[in-house]
Amino acid sequence: MGTLKLKDGTEIYYKDWGTGQPLVFHHGWPLSSDDWDAQMLFFVNKGYRVIAHDRRGHGRSSQTAFGNNMDTYASDVDELVTALNLKNAVHIGHSTGGGEVIRYAAKYGKGRIAKAVLISAVTPIMVKTKDYPNNVPMEVFDEIRFNTATNRNQYFQDFTLPFFGFNREGAKVSQGVRDNWWRQGMMGGIKAHYDCIAAFSETDFTEDLKSVEIPVLVMHGEDDQIVPIDLTAKLAIGLLKNGSLITYPGFPHGMPTTEAATINKDLLAFISA
Repeated sequence: MGTLKLKDGTEIYYKDWGTGQPLVFHHGWPLSSDDWDAQMLFFVNKGYRVIAHDRRGHGRSSQTAFGNNMDTYASDVDELVTALNLKNAVHIGHSTGGGEVIRYAAKYGKGRIAKAVLISAVTPIMVKTKDYPNNVPMEVFDEIRFNTATNRNQYFQDFTLPFFGFNREGAKVSQGVRDNWWRQGMMGGIKAHYDCIAAFSETDFTEDLKSVEIPVLVMHGEDDQIVPIDLTAKLAIGLLKNGSLITYPGFPHGMPTTEAATINKDLLAFISA
């Protein structure tokens, strides 16, 4: 574990465990690298080098009032990858982190990235536009902004229910999972969290998806209430040159945590192929 001071003075917290082929994990909003515990432990024990960072403004990184946008996130990843001299790496992103992965791969990854994985990812774009007329209305993201700005403590508690599918009939609710999500969220800065809502909802990754030539695995739960599969994964796969898609009946947005055994098995198969 360590910190990297970026060119603009921001300090990025990261974990770097093990040896072997590097796997770089990119977390979702409003979380931290701790959200990858189930994957980090699994893959370091399989002989991989596992790296995960707290995005600027999130977790233990600097609580930045600036640079909270997807281009800067990707640039931050490039600085970290360069500092650690990572090559032949597999980059794995969940939700907002999936957007970060594909933007990094498109802009900076050539010669360093071998494969990419987009899990429950926000690609190609979340918000409704003229090119994506069936996507989510801006009013939904305005509501997320309002609640983050005015009621973050309680809103983050409530958000865990649809995030993990704990609001479904018959769901086995884990209070520990809910508390851990809230803990991670409240570690970050409210300004960065607020700004990141635009980053994950309004960034258009269409050209990024089209431009990458590496193998990309898209994984998505069919009961994702946060990032609906029909608006994201099913569109993203059609834009990729070398993509493959796995969908999971009944799995929620937070499936890397609630369905870690299945997700880790499929990740390992893709990474080692």
